[in-house]
Amino acid sequence: MNAASAQVDRFVHDRLPPRAAWPQFRYERPELQLPGQVNLVQALLDQALARAGAGRPLLRSAQRELSHAQVDEQVDRICRVLVEDLGLVPGNRVLLRGGNSIAMALAWLAVVKAGLVAVATMPLLRARELGEIIDKAQPAAALCDARLLEDLEAARQGRPVLRTVLAFNTDAAGSLAARTAAKTGGFSACPTAADDIAMLAFTSGTTGKPKAAVHSHRDILAACETWPRHVLRATPEDIVVGSPPLAFTFGLGGLLVFPLWAGCSVYFPDAPYTPETLVRTIDAVGATVCYTAPTFYRQMAPFARTLGVGRLRTCVSAGEGLPDATRQLWREASGIEMTDGIGATEMFHIFISSAPGAVRPGAIGQVVPGYTARVVDDEGHELPRGTLGKLAVVGPTGCRYLDDARQASYVRQGWNHPGDAFIQDADGYFFYQARADDMIITAGYNVGGPEVEDVLMRHPAVAECGVIGKPDEERGMIVKAFCVLRPGFSGDEALVRALQEHVKATIAPYKYPREVAFVAALPRTETGKLQRFRLREL
Repeated sequence: MNAASAQVDRFVHDRLPPRAAWPQFRYERPELQLPGQVNLVQALLDQALARAGAGRPLLRSAQRELSHAQVDEQVDRICRVLVEDLGLVPGNRVLLRGGNSIAMALAWLAVVKAGLVAVATMPLLRARELGEIIDKAQPAAALCDARLLEDLEAARQGRPVLRTVLAFNTDAAGSLAARTAAKTGGFSACPTAADDIAMLAFTSGTTGKPKAAVHSHRDILAACETWPRHVLRATPEDIVVGSPPLAFTFGLGGLLVFPLWAGCSVYFPDAPYTPETLVRTIDAVGATVCYTAPTFYRQMAPFARTLGVGRLRTCVSAGEGLPDATRQLWREASGIEMTDGIGATEMFHIFISSAPGAVRPGAIGQVVPGYTARVVDDEGHELPRGTLGKLAVVGPTGCRYLDDARQASYVRQGWNHPGDAFIQDADGYFFYQARADDMIITAGYNVGGPEVEDVLMRHPAVAECGVIGKPDEERGMIVKAFCVLRPGFSGDEALVRALQEHVKATIAPYKYPREVAFVAALPRTETGKLQRFRLREL
């Protein structure tokens, strides 16, 4: 039964796609029968307290350890800052900027518990990219790691909608911590309808223009009842570690939402992991569950072989295709069969996966209970098993973009089309083949070629360029740029380095081209469209 919305700011609700453009939402399983009025964070905290008890650790780091009860209290204090000090009302957007830390996790939980809309951003984003997100989401406030304020302050210039920025991971006067210390707990969760908006998840897509995937309180609770319940099966005794950012739905689910649902704990590092430090942390903290991308597991393997992996039992891989060679390498090094999965920001998390005991070589897995997936042709008709086609999926979560014409490309006839090419075998196992679009997935990060092209063409040496993903043993793909130079410039190593540094300084550094080739002309159609497939052939 639907409940009345508690979000008085209707900005996101008013910019959802027309109902006819929505995917089907299927809640056929008993565990997916959720109440019409529910606050995601209150429900997760209540469940965690019931499963694990108030005193069991929930959020951990080298400096801090918070029990479930302490997290509950800290979240309530931050909620009071947001509502009482900043005057925010349900439905307002709050931009979150920070790496993985206890403070970032608490901030996200408080924003959603207060009925606000969380807009988490990758810590590597630059001012230009943050500005595009502010323009799209229109946040009234931001909570930002004190070490990452510079780019956010630059992005604020000329954007008065972002009225307030509070810093966290600092005790300075006026900071989030200072304000929180002056508050008490006991905040009553906003009585959100299940269909009220919890978050906007930004994804650049293939065009480089940011898309905001909208997820409700119901969406995220439903996601907890699918892959975590039926495949991961974590318990309150588990300790979770991993590298995906909380701003990425792979990281948000794995390193915050799903541990809360299961009542287990999460360990956050002081600095971003390297392959070696992640293996050392696994052993040092007694971690039992790890999340990262295939590239990282490949790089972790030699350290796992020499240092061991302690109590680790479950290794989740997603974010890019998992080569079978990487699966075998990790199993030989650690003794653990990887849990592979494919998900999408638009779907919130994993919808095809196999538990370690049901792995089939080369396959990602079978459809997760609660979802239905099939391989289809361009018209959406299901293809015979063993035939290459495009993936279509439907279930309790689905794609709704904020005010974006690209909704019509992702959702067709009620089915979500993530843009991946697959083959399904006779037993229902799905075998990933490639991206069906021009997305470059490098070491687990999504990079849109047109975005990198746009930055390169702002350099005075570049007349035009084309950017593609080039297969790479180490990273899955690397970004490669083909550049046509303006007269008077020489295509030498010095210019390669200059172009790479130009990209790093303008957008997130992981998007820079690791290879640059200089060509006399780019392959184009008669109408002038760049033929990226021809560049791939080169």
